[in-house]
Amino acid sequence: MNSSQLQLPSYLEQSDAVRSRFTELKERESVLTAKNLSKVFTSPQGKKIVALDNVNLEVKRREFLSIIGPSGCGKSTLMRILAGLETVTDGVAQLDGKTIEGPGAERGMVFQGYTLFPWLTVKKNVMFGLKMKGVGGVTAEQEALQWIELVGLSKFAESYPHQLSGGMKQRVAIARALATKPRVLFMDEPFGALDAQTRAQMQHYLLQIWKNVDVTIVFITHDLDEAVYLSDRILVLEANPGKVQEHIEVPVPRPRTPEQFLHPAFLATKNHIEHLIHPPAEDLYDDLPMLKMTKLGDEVE
Repeated sequence: MNSSQLQLPSYLEQSDAVRSRFTELKERESVLTAKNLSKVFTSPQGKKIVALDNVNLEVKRREFLSIIGPSGCGKSTLMRILAGLETVTDGVAQLDGKTIEGPGAERGMVFQGYTLFPWLTVKKNVMFGLKMKGVGGVTAEQEALQWIELVGLSKFAESYPHQLSGGMKQRVAIARALATKPRVLFMDEPFGALDAQTRAQMQHYLLQIWKNVDVTIVFITHDLDEAVYLSDRILVLEANPGKVQEHIEVPVPRPRTPEQFLHPAFLATKNHIEHLIHPPAEDLYDDLPMLKMTKLGDEVE
C-alpha cells in the first residue's frame, strides 16, 4: 500500500481544522525532495546490500515529518543522504531545487548521543557553529544567548555539559543546531536515550521551539506515540530493501497536548502504523532449542 493519506473509518475522518492545515501545507514550497533515490552498500566480501530502493519524498516548508519503520529499513541512511553525509547510488536528493552534494550550514543535525563539546560551556557550544560561519565574537555571543533563552536554559549559559541533565544537553544541542538558522533540522532519535518523563518533556519543548522558528524538521524515531504526537506526516519505510510503504497524514489536530494520546484519531493512526511495520505475532519470534534447566513441576507460561 502506498497512500498519501491514512484511510480512517468514517467516524474518524479528518476534522475541518486538520483538512485546512494540510490544504495549506500542500500549497507551500517544497524544501526537500528525493527522487527515485537508491543506495547500495558493498560488504567486505563483495556482496551488494540494497539499503534504499526507489525512495520518493517531498517535504514542505515548516513541515514536521517523521520517518519510521522496522530496524534495517534505511531510516538513518536516508537521513544521512538528505543531510549530505552519505552519497546516493541512484536518483537525486535536492534542497530548494539544488542537488545535495555534501553537508552545509542550511541543514542542522541532532543525534541521539550527546554531541556537545565537554570542554566548552553551554554558551560557547551554541556559539561554535556561528563562529564557523564567520560570525564575529560579540554578535555570535548575543545570538547564542538568544537561542539559549529560546530553549529555556539562560540560567545555565556558563555551565558545562557534565553539569546538565540529559534533557538539558539535548536542548543545548537543538539550540546549537538552530543557531546557524538552517532550512532543515534533522533529528535522528534525539530522545531515545532519555527516560520516559524527560522524553515527554522534550517532546513538549520541541513543539514549542518549532512553533517559534522558521524551520522544517525531519525526525527519526522508533516510538509510534512520539511519531504521531509530533508529526504533520509520517513516512513509513519497509525493510530489505528500504522502500516507501506509506505516507500518512496525521489526523490529530494542533496544537497537540498529552491528552490526545487517548484521542480516537491518535489511537487509530498508531494502530495503523503498528500494523504496517510489525509482522503477525506468530512470525515474529523463532523458537529456541528446548534445553530444560528447571526442576520437574516448575512450569511457567
